Amino acid sequence: MKITAITLDRLRLELDPALHAAWDPDPRRHFDATIVRVHTDDGVTGIGSGDTMAGFEAVEHLFLGEDPLAIVRHVKAIETANFHGGRFWPLEAALWDIIGRVAGLPVATLFGNSARALPAYASSAELKPPAERVETAWRAREAGFRAMKIRIDRDHADEGVAAVAAVRDALGPGFGIMVDLNQSWRMAGDTSAAADLAGTRKLVRRLAELDVLWVEEPLPYHDLDGFRTLRAENPGVRIAAGEMHHSVPELLRYLEEDVLDVYQMDVVLAVGMHRARTLAELAQLKHRAFTPHSWTNGIGVLANLHVSAGVGGGPYFEFPWDPPGWTPERRDFMLAEPVMITSAGELEVPRRPGLGIELDEEAVRRWRI
Repeated sequence: MKITAITLDRLRLELDPALHAAWDPDPRRHFDATIVRVHTDDGVTGIGSGDTMAGFEAVEHLFLGEDPLAIVRHVKAIETANFHGGRFWPLEAALWDIIGRVAGLPVATLFGNSARALPAYASSAELKPPAERVETAWRAREAGFRAMKIRIDRDHADEGVAAVAAVRDALGPGFGIMVDLNQSWRMAGDTSAAADLAGTRKLVRRLAELDVLWVEEPLPYHDLDGFRTLRAENPGVRIAAGEMHHSVPELLRYLEEDVLDVYQMDVVLAVGMHRARTLAELAQLKHRAFTPHSWTNGIGVLANLHVSAGVGGGPYFEFPWDPPGWTPERRDFMLAEPVMITSAGELEVPRRPGLGIELDEEAVRRWRI
């Protein structure tokens, strides 16, 4: 079997009303998605998505004519290409889709088959005052979610803590709450400094009193000492990070120096599926958790789900959900059906071979740039 072509469909869905994502200083008035298709001479086509694949045309020749099943070779080739500026992990997802289709198995089965479904948490996007956040938390629980992640603006910490406290009071101790401070990385062009360690220590102590499950990305990635300080001072709160950390050697250092409780590498944005599996298993061998970031589209959600279900990630799986600003229908506009949780609040691994992706070709044509 040989790769005969790699095609990219670049899509754009206009957002009206705009999404006011907590981590982005500019309102999001459109949502872009790049669909990667790897075609083979056997007629099997794999599908992936996630990062933009910007600049891929310059390295496409590295993969044409190669065996799509030679996944380790391709991972290493993607890493060499990434070194020179790209982030081409959606290509790896498409290759795994081919491998699963050829094997007649879901990719999660190939990655270990630890779980057929994972409990999902509703991952919010927008900053909302306490009353509105309580309303969305109730809607989340009614939809089946057992937990929710709430965003806090470091410049309005009191209001953020008040929103967490209001959800805790309204939904009680049985509803899981995570908090994301979004301080580990920045959107392009956002040159604002991260919150200082002293203020973050104070904020995490306040959140610990509200019995949050974890505090996510509280500090820049390079502040390993700061992460360790937060963990030492708040033994009842897990510290989570790593969603956009692109350096496998640095993540290995995190594991060796026991920096985090929860590792969150996104398989289509950060380190790829193969490397994420290795790092996840190392984390679990050290009695630490792996639950990947999944804020792309439904294809990226599924790629992350297959890895997490394969290795037995948890305790929850991230499900982007914050209506009306962010819904499965918006996120998965290129799919025949949006990826949804069950009434029990779980995200099931598709039973179809590969990643289980079914594109809406009319939507692809309609929204193609």
